[in-house]
Amino acid sequence: MNARYLTEIQGFAPEILALRRAFHRCPELGNREFATAARIEAALADWGIPSRRLLDTAVVARLDGALPGPVAALRADMDALPLTEATGADFASENPGVMHACGHDVHMAAALGAARLLSAHRDALRGSVVFLFQPDEEGRGGAQRMIAAGALEGVDAVFGAHVSPDLPAGQVGVRYGKFYAASDTFRVAVLGRSAHGATREKGVDALGAAAALVDRLIALPAGMPRERTVLSVGTFHAGTAENALADRAEFAGIIRSLGPAARAELKRRFRSAVDEVTARWGATAEVELRESYPGVVNDDAMTRLAADAARALLGPERVHEIDAPTMTTEDFGYFLEQRPGSFYHIGAGCELPLHNTGFLPTDEAVLTAAAVHAAVLEAFLEQ
Repeated sequence: MNARYLTEIQGFAPEILALRRAFHRCPELGNREFATAARIEAALADWGIPSRRLLDTAVVARLDGALPGPVAALRADMDALPLTEATGADFASENPGVMHACGHDVHMAAALGAARLLSAHRDALRGSVVFLFQPDEEGRGGAQRMIAAGALEGVDAVFGAHVSPDLPAGQVGVRYGKFYAASDTFRVAVLGRSAHGATREKGVDALGAAAALVDRLIALPAGMPRERTVLSVGTFHAGTAENALADRAEFAGIIRSLGPAARAELKRRFRSAVDEVTARWGATAEVELRESYPGVVNDDAMTRLAADAARALLGPERVHEIDAPTMTTEDFGYFLEQRPGSFYHIGAGCELPLHNTGFLPTDEAVLTAAAVHAAVLEAFLEQ
């Protein structure tokens, strides 16, 4: 395995870190990453790596080695969050109310760093690497739309990573199997019949029924066997007067589960609870249960390959196996539904949580991620 990438990335550090600062300084929300995409395309062109647009802002680039071999893909998400930055960095966001609070600036710069490293060795490179710069991870999910547009055609395996505040800079975390939760959003409207508050027996209390239903729903995960699940209600709206029963109450939230079996079971229990509680109150319900990200389930063989490559590059003491899955979600799982691959963590060197207005990974995180990506991709192509 090529430990030289740690040394070589230092030689490219000025241009890679300049790209990271440019991305961070000019963050763009999902599906609006036009300046970001143009900057990515310009960097790739400088290094002789052809690229093309998919959708409006997705960029797909392909680096062909001189020797025959398989095709590996590396994904980096591009979009920022609607938050006002409070890092105090000299390259802080110049777009009011928008910032890279989830490290996507690092992800893009690291992927470009890997492209830069591998392009310097294309004469000895086996196979090809496809670089997937994906919009809208934080919103409705750009991965699924990129796949539908043909981004994975000819690709044999796919890799990706996320910066993690749980790891120091310069370290890597891997996880076998179930890693990120699947998510499903829901919106429920409970329908009753209004009446005077003094004669509530003449009405059907939609607010009371909805409150009882929320209480029942948030308790569902405690009764689930095996895998951990989470159900959260984030909004609740009902009623127009303090002395009248509400004839309509609405609430919305999100379900998170690990693996398809737990996902299906929790959704079944959700619908059963809605039917049971509303029937008991004499109400009815309109339910919108929208399937969202599928969760990230890593391929064991690809994860072992990534872990071995990272250990050979960084040393075994800097590569850790993550003990438990996270209940956050990530649309990288759509790629893993189509191809074997692995998603791993890169130490951010910043202990503030993701989506915090002060979150700012270090330069070391960028350069480490670039070198690790290059090593992992090379390991797959050489196997």
